[in-house]
Amino acid sequence: MDPTIVELDATISSARVEALSAILSESVNAGAAIGFMAPLSLSDAAAFWLEDVLPQVAQGKRHLFAAEQAGEIVGTVQLITATPQNQPHRCDVAKMIVHPSARRLGIGRRLMTHAIARAGTLGRTLLTLDTRTGDVSEPLYRSLGFQVAGTIPDYAFDADGKALHATTYMYLLLRAESRNL
Repeated sequence: MDPTIVELDATISSARVEALSAILSESVNAGAAIGFMAPLSLSDAAAFWLEDVLPQVAQGKRHLFAAEQAGEIVGTVQLITATPQNQPHRCDVAKMIVHPSARRLGIGRRLMTHAIARAGTLGRTLLTLDTRTGDVSEPLYRSLGFQVAGTIPDYAFDADGKALHATTYMYLLLRAESRNL
C-alpha cells in the first residue's frame, strides 16, 4: 500500500509528535546526517519538533509533511519558506527522513514529489537542499531533477562525531522562466 502524504499543522497530537520523534531519533542513531548527534534521545527529538518546527509551522514559515502508512507516520520532510526579502521565489527542503524500517519503499520519493508540488503551489520556483556527499539520498534528489551547486569539504560531523564529511548543495528550478529572474 502506498503511503499517504499529509501536511501537518502546528496543532498535531502528542501521538504524532511521538512518532516524528521516534523517526528522528532512530534515524540519527542509525547514522543519518541530519544535523543531530547520536545518541539522540526521544525527549531531545521531541524538543526539536515542539520548540523549533511547530512554532514556525504556526507562523507559516515552514511546511511540515508526513508520510502515513497503515495509520503510522513513516517519514517526513519540510519546506522552509522563511527566506530573505530578496528571495521570495525560493524555499529550502529540510529534514527529509524516512524511518529506518521503511526505507527503500519509495516513501522518500513520494515525500519529495509532494514537497516539490507544494512549493509550486506556494509560488516558489527554486528549491535548495543540502545532503551529506555520497549519502543514499543523493541519487533520489538527482532523479527528481536536482542539480549539484557545489560541495563543501569537512562541512559537518557524522552523527557519531568521529569523522567530518563533505556536504553537497543542490537546487531544483521548477519553471524555466525562473532562470531569468
